[in-house]
Amino acid sequence: MKTLNRRDFPGAQYPERIIQFGEGNFLRAFIDWQIDLLNEHTDLNAGVVIVRPIESTFPPSLSVQDGLYTTIIRGLNEKGEAVSDARLIRSVNREISAYADYDELLRLAHNPDMRFVFSNTTEAGISYHAGDRFDDAPAVSYPAKLTRLLFERYSHFSGAADKGWVIVPCELIDYNGEALRELVLRYAQEWALPEAFVTWLDEANAFCSTLVDRIVTGYPRDEAAQIEEQLGYKDAFLDTAEHFYLFVIQGPKSLAAELRLDKLPLNVLIVDDIKPYKERKVAILNGAHTALVPVAFQAGLDTVGDAMNDAEICAFVEKAIYQEIIPVLDLPRDELESFASAVTGRFRNPYIKHQLLSIALNGMTKYRTRILPQLLAGQKKAGKLPARLTFALAALIAFYRGERHGESYPVQDDAEWIESYQALWAQHRDRQISTRELVNAVLCVESHWEQDLTKVSGLAEQVAQDLDAILRDGMRAAVKPLC
Repeated sequence: MKTLNRRDFPGAQYPERIIQFGEGNFLRAFIDWQIDLLNEHTDLNAGVVIVRPIESTFPPSLSVQDGLYTTIIRGLNEKGEAVSDARLIRSVNREISAYADYDELLRLAHNPDMRFVFSNTTEAGISYHAGDRFDDAPAVSYPAKLTRLLFERYSHFSGAADKGWVIVPCELIDYNGEALRELVLRYAQEWALPEAFVTWLDEANAFCSTLVDRIVTGYPRDEAAQIEEQLGYKDAFLDTAEHFYLFVIQGPKSLAAELRLDKLPLNVLIVDDIKPYKERKVAILNGAHTALVPVAFQAGLDTVGDAMNDAEICAFVEKAIYQEIIPVLDLPRDELESFASAVTGRFRNPYIKHQLLSIALNGMTKYRTRILPQLLAGQKKAGKLPARLTFALAALIAFYRGERHGESYPVQDDAEWIESYQALWAQHRDRQISTRELVNAVLCVESHWEQDLTKVSGLAEQVAQDLDAILRDGMRAAVKPLC
């Protein structure tokens, strides 16, 4: 069986117009997949050069396959049908190393056609590294590497206003474009680069903040041989992802035409502010996960898919989303409901086995950031506590017992919470404290909740009632009235 390469698998090749920092599975099944669709269906005509930003030789370079690889996109489509779609991606031309090919990296800035810079260097990638210098080959941090590359561009084209770049980071931090821009300006200042360069940075370049959303499951180790048999070739860079994707870019409206989105309507939104979309994702997608996990796990289920196939647990989650989360969010209701419908479809994806225990990591912080704002807003708006979001807090406290049906399971959170819960549950078992006292001890930790939640009218009382029901009747019986 042949391995992918451009000689044996000839086809379209595109002029290099995109630099991409990051060679990982996510960008290949998200950015490069979208660029490939745009190349096929429009005149975007843009090839990608991947820059490996760190010093490593594993995994091997995509150049061993001449930039070719296959995406397997699978999940439930808009009609709820299970679909699996294999696509040979031709948008990537080659991969270079920022370390082994540093001169080649700088030469990318000399190409007049280069226009876009995408990146995913992990959440820690957009950060300041003290000691990065202009003449390092290369600097350690991604923002410093980018500053040097931008200065190369500026110098080579004598500060031409039409040679700036559209810079689109995909790292999972708030306002990633603004954060990256600030660090580039900081390095420019630290390295005493000319004031004219700083002006050019601001006037000729666009730093766009983004929200990216797609579960990318990467190389399908257990199925690779079977998939290659179906494809008829070997591919060491197979990349699997869910059917759903969403790309929200805070940037100039002209970007839609420049990316040819007017000719192929992908699920890409060009907006003035990503904040409401970020809040929507955190509240609906992440919030539903966080409400679901302790309830479903203690009801005897192990994966998100199991939970969504369980009529009662599924009803609990859907009612939490539609009746308690959506009414307090600040976007048009139809947009929110459409997103929520996509979310529940994603949760049902038969191709993804999402373990509830892995999502349970750091549950206390997740509850504070993902659910508490909606609980408090709901109480303020309706004058009463949202029943399911409140129950989810009781379920979370019960989850930290670390025991299901007589068997223990690992609970992962900050050491302080683990120790605190161990002590509280031991005292509760020995009848030294009541359920209400246990709940009060959790809710009054201002350093965590950023307020004393025992002062929220009726909250401690309701959580204690729910927790007593869980302990007395079991999760299934306790949650039933809310399903």
